[in-house]
Amino acid sequence: MLALVTGAAGFIGSHLVDRLLADGHEVIGVDDLSSGSHTRSDIEFWEMDVADPALAERAAGRRPEVVCHLAAQVSVRASVADPLHDARVNVTGTANVLEAARAAGARKVVFTSSCAVYGVPDALPVPPDAELRPASPYAASKVSGEVYAGMYRALHGIDVTTLTLANVYGPRQTPEGEAGVISIFTDALLAGRPTRVFGDGRQTRDYVYVLDVVDAFARAAGERGGGRRFNVGTGLQTTDRALHTLVAEAAGAPDEPEFAPPRLGDLPAMSVDPGPTRRDLGWEPRVALREGLAETVAWARERAARTIP
Repeated sequence: MLALVTGAAGFIGSHLVDRLLADGHEVIGVDDLSSGSHTRSDIEFWEMDVADPALAERAAGRRPEVVCHLAAQVSVRASVADPLHDARVNVTGTANVLEAARAAGARKVVFTSSCAVYGVPDALPVPPDAELRPASPYAASKVSGEVYAGMYRALHGIDVTTLTLANVYGPRQTPEGEAGVISIFTDALLAGRPTRVFGDGRQTRDYVYVLDVVDAFARAAGERGGGRRFNVGTGLQTTDRALHTLVAEAAGAPDEPEFAPPRLGDLPAMSVDPGPTRRDLGWEPRVALREGLAETVAWARERAARTIP
């Protein structure tokens, strides 16, 4: 199978490329390198913006069977500060990727959504058929992407599966994005710098390890799950304060965060129900948070050692 992966140089995208290659597939990576980096020589790589109209022509020439769309503006706060940029990347970019998939005659698009689309839910964990209540430009852009994807499925017959991700963490992560707090805690604790927990520390999130996430993408790229939204998370809630304790334990550092006032717009709690994903895609989150944090901290420690003059 020839797969086109947008955001291929990013955190999740680079891991997905690894998985697809390991499974014996050929990969075309697309990334504008605005936040990631590309050093590999084992894939065909197109350095370009996902909103560039030239993407459709290039895709039509190579005809990928599956398009995995991960390229995005991922910061809620950045979307609030500059909603037009967020819309250009996440709405126009998604429409352009879908048009590229149509031009290429692709069998399927796997679209990356976010648990932010659920807003403040009525109950936890949130089922995949819950009402969508976007509370930020970022969340609204992801809802728009889902609508566009569904429209292309109905209009052009391109199969689409949407993966709604919980807070993804793991090696190669940067401080941006919904699980960036793990990277922030890790880098600060390894360097002996102060850390901050916002609010009273009881805010919760659902943390899912990046290799489990790419397994969901690999499964969704197959024949199952057409026209569906699947949650990719553990269904478990971890408080900010408990997360700090676990990261400090993995880093061998003091568990003594400072506390700061809560931030405007932060959701009080989130977890997603992966039951239908387990049943219909055969997917299971396999890496426990303590184990995944140990791997993440070990990677960050090695990276820090490489950058010391």
